[in-house]
Amino acid sequence: MPHFVADDITGVILVGGKSRRMGRDKAFLEVQGKPLFERVLDLFRECFAQVVLVGDRGERFADYPVRVLPDLIPGSSLGGVYTGLSGADSEWIFVSSCDLPFPSKSILQHLCSLREGFDAVVPKTRQGYEPLFALYSKRCLAPIGELLAGGECCAYAWYPQAKVKEVGPEEIARLDPAGTAFLNLNTPQDVVNTGGIT
Repeated sequence: MPHFVADDITGVILVGGKSRRMGRDKAFLEVQGKPLFERVLDLFRECFAQVVLVGDRGERFADYPVRVLPDLIPGSSLGGVYTGLSGADSEWIFVSSCDLPFPSKSILQHLCSLREGFDAVVPKTRQGYEPLFALYSKRCLAPIGELLAGGECCAYAWYPQAKVKEVGPEEIARLDPAGTAFLNLNTPQDVVNTGGIT
């Protein structure tokens, strides 16, 4: 796979979740010897010239040389996307939640290659949209802001108001034959199932 670094896309990692079902801070949960958020951070540093974190309690990341943007609209992942778009210096951001143990470089690169003519590029698996491993432009700020202002926080309810490129299940399956790219960890049992270290 060719080397890929996008200097016009900011990598945004959402680290603001409350981790209620896990019972501890998911960002620092170790899987195969590495904190979850570091697994995403390493991939993003490989692919993007700029990387930021979005979430509260920025002091958690004091040991990392990475900018933390406090949530402008706390309480939802959609608010995190809005914060990332608002705070990024670039026109585009690539968003990931911090709890993906196996984030896919192949999917990331493919989504980034499809952005021409669209406001967003979003994977859609057989389980539905994956809005928290997706590419968004600043043109998405207005429809997201309107949705949040109305008290709605569904991460994809605003898609009809934007030009969204869907990357469907067959295409995703070719890039992710093991089917692990969108595993996310919500409970201690999920960690055990991945062979992780708790």
